[in-house]
Amino acid sequence: MRKNAVHVPNVPPSLRRNRFWPLLAVSGLCLLLAACPSEAPDQKSVISKPDAVGAETPGGDLSLLLPVAFGALPGWDEDTMAEALPALKRSCGRLTRQPAERPIGPDGLAGTVGDWAAPCQALSGLAAGDDGQVRATIEAWFQPFLVSNGTDTSGIFTGYFESELKGDWLPTSPDAVPLYRPPPDLIAVDLGRFRADLRGKRIVGRLNGSELVPYHDRASIDQGVLSEKGLELFWINDPVDAFFLHIQGSGRVELPNGERKRVGYAASNGLPFFAIGAYMLDEGLISRKEASAQAIQAWLREHPEEARQVMQRNPRYIFFQEVEGEGPIGAQGVPLTAGRSLAVDPDFLPLGAPVYLDTTWPASDRPLQRLMVAQDTGSAIKGAIRGDFFWGTGDAALAEAGRMKQKGSYYLLLPKAVAERRDLSS
Repeated sequence: MRKNAVHVPNVPPSLRRNRFWPLLAVSGLCLLLAACPSEAPDQKSVISKPDAVGAETPGGDLSLLLPVAFGALPGWDEDTMAEALPALKRSCGRLTRQPAERPIGPDGLAGTVGDWAAPCQALSGLAAGDDGQVRATIEAWFQPFLVSNGTDTSGIFTGYFESELKGDWLPTSPDAVPLYRPPPDLIAVDLGRFRADLRGKRIVGRLNGSELVPYHDRASIDQGVLSEKGLELFWINDPVDAFFLHIQGSGRVELPNGERKRVGYAASNGLPFFAIGAYMLDEGLISRKEASAQAIQAWLREHPEEARQVMQRNPRYIFFQEVEGEGPIGAQGVPLTAGRSLAVDPDFLPLGAPVYLDTTWPASDRPLQRLMVAQDTGSAIKGAIRGDFFWGTGDAALAEAGRMKQKGSYYLLLPKAVAERRDLSS
């Protein structure tokens, strides 16, 4: 097969003399400030690229993978790669417990579980703390691919974190709000079981007589439609903290006795997400210059009467479960690793795969280039080149996540057995 025939007009920063393009210095959590899916580059493409392996979603969206050498990855030799080893081992452990013939990723883009057995075994034998050994093992067993959407290799990367909140088993103040478990009347329907062209689509609702109707929205739930049903998991002292927990999806609740309980996403009411930050900008409640997660939180706390109505503009509501042991738990089912776990769109990238990230630190042009693992997803993380960087837990993580909205690229690392079978190794 002919090599290097793929035309990618917008080359990533690292391949243009290792200099970054001018960057968006826009502050604020993407989930709060804008409708994130529209920020990703247009994914539609009918371009034929014979030397690139690709995956197409049911809607026709396309991702293409261009094989490159490890030497083309920016900062590859400088990354403290051993920091990614715990995340790699966790994902490998999850992957290799599945049947060997099971396909990995959309349309088997990453081969089968059997293709990952040898690379994962090599990684499992590594000791922590040796960057060179981790790097050499990755290079021996994997092939990097630059991810393209068919026309571009640059996308948007935001950040998220695990919240820390104060709460109780019972409401201790008039402002306290509950975290609810999934209600028993919540029904999720996989539409692909009814029609092939709806594969991957699902709706959530409840029965009203014999009719399936949308589930209760945030305003109805805030007004007590689920109260006194025994669904309360914990009560959160600050309603703004609780709202942000709904956006982040996981957090730790500190109880009066000092005990900390980890909670995570269990289900949603299925209604669309509404970005209150964009609304607050349009209404002049916050200025574009000060727009950030921290500024939004401050305004909501300073205006408690209006805050309730503003937050209820987002009808989407999250239900939680208590998480035992390490956490938070990502969509792959493994604990996330601060600074090394990345949320991606599983319609394009395989969960559990190593991904080398080429972007910049929040609100700066300082390179942020490191090995990550695709371990999570998000309702707003959509597109072939779209990622959410997990910063960890607490205020320091919030400070980075709240400012992150950077342009960048990434490289998917696949087992060489997969690349060689497709004759795509560089």
